[in-house]
Amino acid sequence: MALNRAEILQHCVNKRGYFDIIIIGGGATGLGAAVDSASRGYSTLLLEQHDFSKGTSSRSTKLVHGGVRYLQQGNVSLVLEALRERGLLIQNAPHLVRNQSFIVPNYDWWEGPFYGVGMKVYDILAGKLGLGPSKHLSLKKTIELLPTIEQNGLRGGVIYYDGQFDDSRLAINLVQTAADHGGSLLNYMKVTELMKNNDMVDGVKATDQLSGKEYTFNARAVINATGIFTDDVLKMDKPDASNIIALSQGVHLVIDREFSPGNSAIMVPHTDDGRVLFAVPWNGKIVVGTTDTPVEKASLEPIALEEEIEFILKHASKYLTGNPKRKDVRSVFAGLRPLVKAGDAKSTAALSRDHVLIISDSGLITITGGKWTTYRKMAQDTIDQAATVAGLNIRECITENLRIHGWLKNVDMDGPLHQYGSDKPEILKIIEERPELGQPLHERLPYLKAEVIWAVREEMAITVEDILSRRTRALLLDAKASVDMAPEVAKLMAEETGKDKKWQDQQIQKYHEIAKAYILT
Repeated sequence: MALNRAEILQHCVNKRGYFDIIIIGGGATGLGAAVDSASRGYSTLLLEQHDFSKGTSSRSTKLVHGGVRYLQQGNVSLVLEALRERGLLIQNAPHLVRNQSFIVPNYDWWEGPFYGVGMKVYDILAGKLGLGPSKHLSLKKTIELLPTIEQNGLRGGVIYYDGQFDDSRLAINLVQTAADHGGSLLNYMKVTELMKNNDMVDGVKATDQLSGKEYTFNARAVINATGIFTDDVLKMDKPDASNIIALSQGVHLVIDREFSPGNSAIMVPHTDDGRVLFAVPWNGKIVVGTTDTPVEKASLEPIALEEEIEFILKHASKYLTGNPKRKDVRSVFAGLRPLVKAGDAKSTAALSRDHVLIISDSGLITITGGKWTTYRKMAQDTIDQAATVAGLNIRECITENLRIHGWLKNVDMDGPLHQYGSDKPEILKIIEERPELGQPLHERLPYLKAEVIWAVREEMAITVEDILSRRTRALLLDAKASVDMAPEVAKLMAEETGKDKKWQDQQIQKYHEIAKAYILT
């Protein structure tokens, strides 16, 4: 089913009576809940204030992982759950999730045995869903796999396996999966108020950010899955509700592949601030991160702080012989983690990464915390609760083995258009009809003009930013190149949607404003 926003909105407005479930928030958590709810046969509406996965869910480290760090903290149950979910996700979205080898370089005599044992525990916990056994690497083998690693004092390494994926592509595939099962999902629809009947939440008021019109939708259960904005919705329910979210900012730098040309990622388990540092190959580049900085205010466009950029460059130089400098950074992106406050934890690295489910006196269901890897399990827990709260007929969750839209086995992960999975032939058809759309949008990036048309027709892309940041990953891979692409993208979108020159100019201008923060000067 094509994702036509106008048609979906019309369908929702014409709907008589109540939705079974309304979900506020279109990031990983909300989209997972929409897939779970719709696939159980509940009538489902999801409302997102901006674009799907605009916030934290498009700004992750791109890992589907058990969480080596949680193993260090002794949180075995979280690791077990995450490893199991990692295995399921690789089965359910093989066109987007790949097996990635990671190497922990050892510079101290104790690191080899220490991390070797830790990774063996990781393997055992993964069980049948493991991606490959960890093992010790000799000095020679470590250098062979990581040719640009700092060799001074290097003793060898430990190799282990985790998953890697494209977050906002998975998000849009989840939108399509929920729609394939009869769910209604709308982006640019901001919830402004919770509707109540006898003090119980029974719907929402929402403003269409494109037309300014206000709508009211009723539901038997309302789910707050707004991530970093969780507290705002809790306050709509109860103005004096205390905050439960502590925000932590993670920053990533994207550099060219030549700084670490092997196929393995590098994992440094302990940096100066006690965080794990990753350098991971992704879409032909290397993503280096991440930081962990407490932040006061939630924002849709968080800005990387100078000290975070310096921190990552300093650590990258410690481990990579090419010593990446500011001028080598193709893009810098920041994301905010919604961590759940646990008493008075001092550092955000110690706060709960587990997901937390809260049911308010009014029946509002809030799901927060967690991470991409466990989005499916979070959704299952949430919809189980929502069905009970709303008194719906109890239906079993089927997402454990549910193929996600685009599912295709044995995809060449380096081939053109691979991220579209089973939709790829449809894009090739667009090119067949109009061969000029087979041209690349920019010489430095792999994206074709036809992808813009597809994103508008089939993936509910509304703005130039939707396409350059989330339907393609141009903004994250090479921010300057993405700015060069903006006029052509605006033109193609305008042709497809009947927009005028003024719309194009406004879109290009808006995109420039956003992209500035991704370019290091």
